[in-house]
Amino acid sequence: MPAAILAADTENIIGAAVTALVTIVAVWLVNRVLRSRGRTVVAAIGGELSPVVDTRLRFLRRLAEAAILVIGLGSALAQFTALNQLASAVLASGAIVAAIVGFASRQVLANAIAGLVITITQPLRIGDVVTFEGDTGVVEDITLTYTWLLTGSGARIIVPNERLASSTLRNDTIRSGAVALEISVWLAPAADEATALAAVESCDGVTAARVADVAESGAVNIVVSGRPVAPTERIAREGALRAEVLQALRMADVPRAGMDTA
Repeated sequence: MPAAILAADTENIIGAAVTALVTIVAVWLVNRVLRSRGRTVVAAIGGELSPVVDTRLRFLRRLAEAAILVIGLGSALAQFTALNQLASAVLASGAIVAAIVGFASRQVLANAIAGLVITITQPLRIGDVVTFEGDTGVVEDITLTYTWLLTGSGARIIVPNERLASSTLRNDTIRSGAVALEISVWLAPAADEATALAAVESCDGVTAARVADVAESGAVNIVVSGRPVAPTERIAREGALRAEVLQALRMADVPRAGMDTA
């Protein structure tokens, strides 16, 4: 009897190992086929893969890999009789299990569904320059649960897909090949806004300047616009425009908010 049990266990382990190996090979094949498909599309159009196609192919590849892994893991575990019996007992109380699993995995499922919605509707795509909650960066990747942004300083911001899908973001790439520059500068309450506007408008890179807001303290906010540039250049060009404007204000002796105006 012990020999028969040992033989059965060995058979189950071998079956589970073979299933796991087949699953790994299937994931590798799907990854390879979809990547090859992407390269074929690029070769057919004679150029680069468009952001729309690139985003959808990446998400589809990861979705297929996740589905294969889940099915493969379930098939491997099904090789063991004891686990089958345990699963049957657990499934008998399906309502409770569904509630527990649903509560525990709500965030993961919500992020995955949000990722699917983002991939279909595409408010942002791979390579887009976007601003989310004050952070600007290039969309580096969209996974099943997270979206990766690469900032101008080289830092990576990882945003849950659910949060991204339910919030407002600025996309400088999706509809236009160029985007206008815009920065703001706060002037001290004692500053002469007319002098400040004249100084700012004399800058080479400035196309317009206007008073946008006045704080309760009397500080004045000036919004400065610059010439349109490629979206990928926006971060660097806004920095250069800001430096140019600040230099012009210093040359005109216009005090800024937070400076010692005495």
